[in-house]
Amino acid sequence: MLAAALGRVLRLPSAPKLTVAGRTDAGVHARGQVVHLDVPVAAWSGAAGRAVTRLAGVLPADVRVRAAGPVPDEFDARFSALWRRYAYRVCDDEAAADPLRRHETLWYFRRLDLVAMNEAGRSCLGEHDFAAFCRRREGATTIRALRTLAWHRDDHGIAVGTVVADAFCHNMVRALVGALLAVGEGRRPPGWPATVLAAAVRDPAVRVVPPHGLCLEEVGYPPPEQLAARAAATRTVRTRG
Repeated sequence: MLAAALGRVLRLPSAPKLTVAGRTDAGVHARGQVVHLDVPVAAWSGAAGRAVTRLAGVLPADVRVRAAGPVPDEFDARFSALWRRYAYRVCDDEAAADPLRRHETLWYFRRLDLVAMNEAGRSCLGEHDFAAFCRRREGATTIRALRTLAWHRDDHGIAVGTVVADAFCHNMVRALVGALLAVGEGRRPPGWPATVLAAAVRDPAVRVVPPHGLCLEEVGYPPPEQLAARAAATRTVRTRG
């Protein structure tokens, strides 16, 4: 729908091809998605300054463009990214469940121990083969550098998991959250996720949590002079020595 809206606003002969910073599982939200596309200079010049307003008029209510503008030729929304930050929201208290936020928060009415979950999360940080928490794709690596896996409670008592990595493979965040929830409710010890990670094979005991509690919050990029080098490095398939 965004491609079609851009084609209409920019008066292109057909919908443009979009490159996004992160492909999300069906049902996952994105508050900080980044998109790039190539368009003729004249098409952009004719819409510059009014693009965001005009897009708001043709997009559905659940899609909004916050900003639009030209970027260096070396910029690639996907491959130039340094990191992605996701948040997963869990309500573990029946009395605190807000029906108005049910589409973005997992209702999980088993009280969670965030201290134990944070201990478990720290043991998974660093560069590892996350095959145990990913759905494999032919020819794709499952090696990722996990920077943050931490939990806190917001002002409403909702447990919020923050997950930051250079990139994610399919189901990775949802599987990691599922493993930490098992720790948080006391079914597994804090060292269990690291044991699963080290085995490098999918464990049926790891539950992949529903997608609606997950949101792509932010994507980070290097300064313009480092964009090309970052994109080249990202395209290199990583292996473990």
